[in-house]
Amino acid sequence: MSGLLEIAEELYGLDLGAFTPARDARAKELKGSDLAKQVKALRKPATAAWVVNLLVRHETEQVDQVLAVGTALREAQAAMSGEDLRALTKQRRQLTAAVTTQARSVAKEHGLKVTAAVSDQVEATLTAAMVDEGCAAAVRSGLLVTALAATGVDEVDPAGAVAVPQALGFRATAHAPGEPARPELHVVPDPDADAKAREAAEEVLESAQAEVDAAQEELDEVAASVAELEARALQLQGEMDELRRRLAELETAAEEADDELGDAEEARSEAESVLSEATRGRDAAQAALDRL
Repeated sequence: MSGLLEIAEELYGLDLGAFTPARDARAKELKGSDLAKQVKALRKPATAAWVVNLLVRHETEQVDQVLAVGTALREAQAAMSGEDLRALTKQRRQLTAAVTTQARSVAKEHGLKVTAAVSDQVEATLTAAMVDEGCAAAVRSGLLVTALAATGVDEVDPAGAVAVPQALGFRATAHAPGEPARPELHVVPDPDADAKAREAAEEVLESAQAEVDAAQEELDEVAASVAELEARALQLQGEMDELRRRLAELETAAEEADDELGDAEEARSEAESVLSEATRGRDAAQAALDRL
């Protein structure tokens, strides 16, 4: 077992309220090493995930039964055995409901009253472990950080639901009845707890402020770009308006030119008629002169 995986197994076997101080204490012990950073990065489990982790350690046989029924259910689905499938589906529902009830009882023994919403998430996680092999591995690791959900139709990637990637394939150690979670990680009162908590809060605030500043800088850049594009759009709109005005002027000039052309063509026709008449008169006069 790797150092990180071993530490993770210890931490995720603790009561929920003890996780964060125990994690930070262990990271402090390892200060200066790469492992310290990895331990510090371990996420506190969501309540439903913690309840399932607790169940895996303290009711291991029941969890293994759930996973065994899940395996049989998936094999029945693959074999298209309708009768077995219906029987196993019914058994799955009964079993997940019963084990969820047991999980609430175990959590209560460890000082946590499970709400209806958390209970639903626990049951959904157990169901996911029955219908999806990857979810089953995540549950059995006892290193869940978030609840799971799976339908058995769409593929689920459980890697993001466990504390460390190596968790998939790992099996949490069962605790004997009455066995304390991990006495070596027992957290004693820290006289500097308030100062450390304030320091941690200030670090979180500083980090959050840095994110705000970065977001504000990005917003300013985008706003400047928007303003520039708006100005360009107004400029182009002005140019389009000028082109429309010029086009209207040209259309008016074209209409006037058409009118003038019509008038000129009429005048030309009249001049041609006059010329033709004058030509005939001249020709007649010339003929009369020739006869004299």
